[in-house]
Amino acid sequence: MNKTKFSTKYLVEMALLVAIILIMAFTPIGYIRTAGLEITLIVVPVAVGAVTLGPMAGAILGGVFGVTSFIQCFGMSPFGTALLSINGFLTFLVCVPTRILMGWLTGLIYQGLRRTKLPSGVSVTISNLCCPLLNTTFFMGVIVLCFYNTEYIQSLVTSLGAQNALLFVVAFVGVNGLIEAVLCFVVGTAISAALKKALRYQ
Repeated sequence: MNKTKFSTKYLVEMALLVAIILIMAFTPIGYIRTAGLEITLIVVPVAVGAVTLGPMAGAILGGVFGVTSFIQCFGMSPFGTALLSINGFLTFLVCVPTRILMGWLTGLIYQGLRRTKLPSGVSVTISNLCCPLLNTTFFMGVIVLCFYNTEYIQSLVTSLGAQNALLFVVAFVGVNGLIEAVLCFVVGTAISAALKKALRYQ
């Protein structure tokens, strides 16, 4: 009976988080458009799922996020569209596997922290902060590996005055990455903690 109840709660929360990701992805609330890289707010439900439901759920939710991100490249995201026009397969690698890995690792980080003597709230907070940092690191890392020497990225490098790949990432992500991290840190932590208490997850 308990196993059935847990499975039902798991599936219900997964379905809810998937629905939230889809709604955010295809409405203005999912992305804050800027002159450069969009600020991605969809990391919040991915982090919540990874913390409350575990690494596998984080990977699935990250995959949903990644697929919607790839769809954005078909005319909805100027940056993504530019990458897609250069190489579709590499653009898929930038969008999807990076987000799957992000969600999976966030769940693993939380599980690892729970095995320590840290309070549950601290573990939740650290994990929610790691999620956007992992997202930015993997996303920009694959962009540098796959697209750095292309004419498009080099034009951005020149306009930003970056002298190498690391400085390009720092300059390009800039405030956007910080905003992502803060939002996930604050909003994701609050939601994760509330859900864990309400659903009695450990």
